[in-house]
Amino acid sequence: MVVGIDATNLRQGGGLTHLVEMLGAADPVSQGITKVRIFGDESTLDALADQSWLSKNPVKELEKSNLHRFFWRQTMLVPEFKRSGVDLIFLPGGGMPAGFAPFVTMSRNMLPFELRELNRYGLSFTLMRLYLLRWIQRRGFRHAAGTIFLTHYAMEAVRRVTGPLPGLTCTIPHGLSKRFRCPPRPQRPIGECSFSSPYRFVYVSIIDVYKHQWAVVEGIAKLRNEGFPVELHLAGAAYGPAMQKLKSAIARFDPDGSWVYYHGEVPYGKLHQIYEGSDAGIFASSCENMPNILLETMAAGLPVACSNRSPMPEILGDAGFYFDPEIPADIARALREMIVDPELRQRRGTLSYQKAGEFSWERCAEETFRFLAEVNAQFHSRLCAVS
Repeated sequence: MVVGIDATNLRQGGGLTHLVEMLGAADPVSQGITKVRIFGDESTLDALADQSWLSKNPVKELEKSNLHRFFWRQTMLVPEFKRSGVDLIFLPGGGMPAGFAPFVTMSRNMLPFELRELNRYGLSFTLMRLYLLRWIQRRGFRHAAGTIFLTHYAMEAVRRVTGPLPGLTCTIPHGLSKRFRCPPRPQRPIGECSFSSPYRFVYVSIIDVYKHQWAVVEGIAKLRNEGFPVELHLAGAAYGPAMQKLKSAIARFDPDGSWVYYHGEVPYGKLHQIYEGSDAGIFASSCENMPNILLETMAAGLPVACSNRSPMPEILGDAGFYFDPEIPADIARALREMIVDPELRQRRGTLSYQKAGEFSWERCAEETFRFLAEVNAQFHSRLCAVS
């Protein structure tokens, strides 16, 4: 069996990380897959480790304009896969290869399927792009021979929009790089902290309309007004309108810049360092598919104050201090519960660290290629039955 992978729309971010880590941990030969042929731009393919079973196929047209990339993907990608003898196409970035079957797609982005979250963007180019993605992905899921979901919540949420899917489905969570794992450190009693040596919260995530960093700032401001020596460190790229909301909150609650620190986008290879320098983690998103950042925070051995929106409880379980991410007073309540009881946060930090150990790229790779082989076998058995 020969598998083709469409990486033509994976150039950065979580999609590229998934591809690099999953293929680096894979042994597809054990699943009866003799060759994996992957198409993408040179920078994407260069990030992949060389493997005897992996054939990298750079596409120069992907280095050109958006129009060139779109035209090549629509007209040339499937013929290239057919010429290379591919039996099944895997699209980890989603989509639908017109004129080829079978294919397996993946659900990565929940925003197009959560109308409340999608509409936070107002009348904008982003809103139109997300509605277009909703249509494209819905169509792809309904035509796929197989669809991979990252969480049970994502599967159910997508099915509410698409209806029953005719192809096979499965849930395969992403893995976690071992460099994020750091055994829990002893938790400092809040009485041993001071405004010169404060308790440090960290929230790593893109500044976006569904991440609610401004509500976190207000929640922590309430704790400081109560006399708790705490500070907040934020890291992540920024979506313009959301960044303006965050700046307004900082100007209102920390005009002197004495306890909110925005570090900008931290390179993925250095993210573990910001966790290591923190006492506790915060994750306040209201829309996720598979929250890898939450996993990283858990693996760093930190107690985690977390949004109560799904799928976060599916990942963190009973190890979290939960809050409504849109209500600053509730955020303050959860953080207060955490910091006043060092023994409780020590126990929950240890439990979240243990739960993070359930997620590995080896598991992700094995289950992914097993599913691809299963979809291919079922598809061709049905063809034989029809003929």
